[in-house]
Amino acid sequence: MADYIGGDVEADHLCVLVHGLWGNPNHMASVAKALRSQYPRDKLNILVAKRNAGSFTYDGIELGGERVCNEIEEELQAVESEGGKIKKISIAGYSLGGLVARYAIGLLYARGVLDNLECMTFTAFASPFLGVRTPLRGWPNHVWNVLGARTLCMSGRQLFGIDQFRDTGKPLLAVLADPKSIFMCGLAKFKRRILYTNIVNDRSAVYYTTGIAKTDPYTDLDKVKVNYVKGYEPVILDPTNPVSPAPPKPKEPLVANLKKWINRVPFILAVAVFVPLGLVAFFINSAVQTVRSSKRVMLHEKGLAGIDVESYRVDLWIKEMREAVEHAYEDLNSSQNQEYLGLSDGDSGEETDDSSNQEILALERKQSHPHQPTLALAPYQFAAINALDALGWRKYPVWIHNDRHSHAAIIVRMEKPTFEEGKVVLSHWVNEEFLI
Repeated sequence: MADYIGGDVEADHLCVLVHGLWGNPNHMASVAKALRSQYPRDKLNILVAKRNAGSFTYDGIELGGERVCNEIEEELQAVESEGGKIKKISIAGYSLGGLVARYAIGLLYARGVLDNLECMTFTAFASPFLGVRTPLRGWPNHVWNVLGARTLCMSGRQLFGIDQFRDTGKPLLAVLADPKSIFMCGLAKFKRRILYTNIVNDRSAVYYTTGIAKTDPYTDLDKVKVNYVKGYEPVILDPTNPVSPAPPKPKEPLVANLKKWINRVPFILAVAVFVPLGLVAFFINSAVQTVRSSKRVMLHEKGLAGIDVESYRVDLWIKEMREAVEHAYEDLNSSQNQEYLGLSDGDSGEETDDSSNQEILALERKQSHPHQPTLALAPYQFAAINALDALGWRKYPVWIHNDRHSHAAIIVRMEKPTFEEGKVVLSHWVNEEFLI
């Protein structure tokens, strides 16, 4: 890693890399290596954020963003003290790191740091812009939404949208996407906003949230023809025409179907044996990490964790102050009874007494297409999609074929033969999208 990070004093462009939940700087090694293979040290300075490593990612997006902002400001000062001058900045976040990076960008904007920098590229790799709350129905998904939100400390509450950020009455994810917030104003300064989203096998952050989408055209890839970006087949889909109707296929013989089920038996047995043991360990660890995270947050809030907290607690809204605190968004349990929005006002089953939320759901329900129905997202998620899309994004769907852990493979989180397709993603990014 040391061979790829940093830069010479002549480098005037800083690229910041931010890892994800449970992550550490080494997870971004392949990303840094891809950048360095294309851009030498006298052209690009690479900073891999390190103060949110491991269990520190439990402490929430706000604290993580403050730490990253602090690291960026220190790096800018360090370069200047050595006689250099950073004039351009790019930021790339992976998974939760994309949200942490967006928070840090808002702080940099509010503190005037971005006024002196040319904002080049913001990139998100498999980042859950809309959180990780599942819109699917059924008790397993209900359990996931309830327990998941309460086993990842503050980060979990924020990712599942059940927190209320400061005095806003909104989840932090909604505040991050508020068009009038410092976070959106800062993000708008970047010349290019890019995202790479897995279309299959990403169990950490599924397509709708990483792709900022209301629908999912990839639920049954047997029924569509996939179109790829030329030169990056068969990994990166053409963002302008990712899929088209597929010609009908002949039915597979019974023997072929039986063979598929036989091949799945080892996996099913492994799940039956190891998942219960893993869940016990996970919940025990979650309880321990909750206590530790609470202590770190308390020290951070008191200014005893090495950061002057008050200097980062800036006004969240720049264009105009909100006149009143809006009603709290519906609890995560309120939309668990369906997978998609109904096509009429009477068949949705949503329970919300907030008139603005009802208007949002009614509009989305009206616009839902029968062949590609709108997912049953929460009102704040629909609002976030509309606001984020208004900024303009270059969205690249990614199909990792060779590994079922596509969330890790998309950035080659470790050197592993089945992660090689992720190098195609990184190659596309540095050669086609990254602005130097």
